[in-house]
Amino acid sequence: MARKARLHVPGGLYHVTLRGNHRQPIFLADSDRTALESFVADAIRRHDARVHAFCWMTNHIHLLVQVATEPLGRVMQRIGTRHARFVQRRVETTGHLFERRYHALLVDSERYLLALVRYIHLNPVRGGLVAEPAAYPWSSHRCYLGLETRPWLTTERTLGMLAADPVAARTAYRKYVAEAAAGPIVSPFADRTRCDGRILGDDGFRDQLPAPACDTSPSVTLDELIARTCEEFSVAPALVLSASRARALNRVRTIILLRALEGRIANCSEVARRFGRSAAALSQSARRARQDPRQRNSLAGLNADRDRVTAVATSKR
Repeated sequence: MARKARLHVPGGLYHVTLRGNHRQPIFLADSDRTALESFVADAIRRHDARVHAFCWMTNHIHLLVQVATEPLGRVMQRIGTRHARFVQRRVETTGHLFERRYHALLVDSERYLLALVRYIHLNPVRGGLVAEPAAYPWSSHRCYLGLETRPWLTTERTLGMLAADPVAARTAYRKYVAEAAAGPIVSPFADRTRCDGRILGDDGFRDQLPAPACDTSPSVTLDELIARTCEEFSVAPALVLSASRARALNRVRTIILLRALEGRIANCSEVARRFGRSAAALSQSARRARQDPRQRNSLAGLNADRDRVTAVATSKR
């Protein structure tokens, strides 16, 4: 069964999780988490979004993101792509860093904002990493307590739901989290509407939503597209990203470009930068491929190209 399209509601609040492929670590050092924060700050600035809470675990992340007019997918694509490149530059891998799609729920903020912030901040406690959330440095909990600041984080809305005075709000927040940490931690996700698993809220919240548009942002990054296409043609991504001008490799690059354009994953300039090549030359190759019926992803053309690429890959070993 095909997955439902993501919901895009301007101004909507989303709980986002992004996991490592096969639940493998997505952070190899503290510097990776620091880098991710810079990518998040840049993405929300570019797309006019807000982050109300976060937690960077070992093999997954939690974000509570409020979008403006641009879909969440554009924010997450920028964050995921930049972090994957940052980590993969330091390790020898040709696979995906993240699972294929991030998971997102559109949230009834009036009913669940406080509960979600608390749930996110108690993640390290549930995972057995720390005994109490203030001991974990990679979440927004300490910012809510006033112990740290991150300029890109928004805490005012959540704290304002507890008290108008900032000091009183932080005191109430500390008590609110401590009450949950003292007993079994209850997940707020059990309240997802049965009619639409993409929404955290009751049917009344769903019925009050404006007719939500589908988020047509790409569900894969450019690096993931490169990796998948290379796997299809049995060639290492390093070869496709190399300086080699072998005709078979150029064909794979052209196919990647066409798929990136058709899927709105990246434009010609972005693909050219990733390949270290001229955008004009790539564009010309794509134009020739579109004009040649044999090269327009016909089965015969793909099979012939696959044989040539395999031969090139074998000769490089």
